[in-house]
Amino acid sequence: MDGDLGNYRKSYEKYELLLEDTPENPMELFQKWFFEVDKFFPEIETNTMTISTMGLDGFPKGRIVLLKKYTYEGFIFFTNYNSEKGKAILKNPNVCLSFFWHGAERQIIIKGKTKKIAKNLSDGYFESRPRGSQLGALASNQSDVVANREVLEKKLIALEQEYEGKEIPRPDFWGGFIVEPVEIEFWQGRPNRLHDRIRYILDSEYNWVKNRLSP
Repeated sequence: MDGDLGNYRKSYEKYELLLEDTPENPMELFQKWFFEVDKFFPEIETNTMTISTMGLDGFPKGRIVLLKKYTYEGFIFFTNYNSEKGKAILKNPNVCLSFFWHGAERQIIIKGKTKKIAKNLSDGYFESRPRGSQLGALASNQSDVVANREVLEKKLIALEQEYEGKEIPRPDFWGGFIVEPVEIEFWQGRPNRLHDRIRYILDSEYNWVKNRLSP
């Protein structure tokens, strides 16, 4: 097998990112970019992000999750706390989030510290989910080995019967994490690989310091 991708090339020419045009708080720029991508590139699932953790086996691992809320404090997503991802975060809360919006030729890389959100906030989001998603959270021991798909489907059917006409409670092992950023980098593709990179770093007094980086 020889998969030579040396001729895969694309010139990025849609937008620019100048230091003087950026706000003092990176969350404001995140919101601006998010809204622009959501509006002008509807084919993109804008809230899709990669979260990278340091696994219990000592290897880093990235996987796709969905951003469900962001505030000035950070980025919130939901998962099974007992999953491989959840255990890794609880062991080492330092994670990296990344968004790549290919249509806009943009990416955002976020380093942050992760912690569980309040139980009532997890309850509120769980209640807003479709019943199928609620039952799916109960049916799956996420990341555990399973014999076959039939095992999952039978468990889901049993849960549908158990909770027919009843409210489905949020399981204790499922809930939200917030990633509180300490560094956010905005990357805008430019021609000739001279991409624009603006990095914000949170200093010891909780002020954001921004700089341009070489591509």
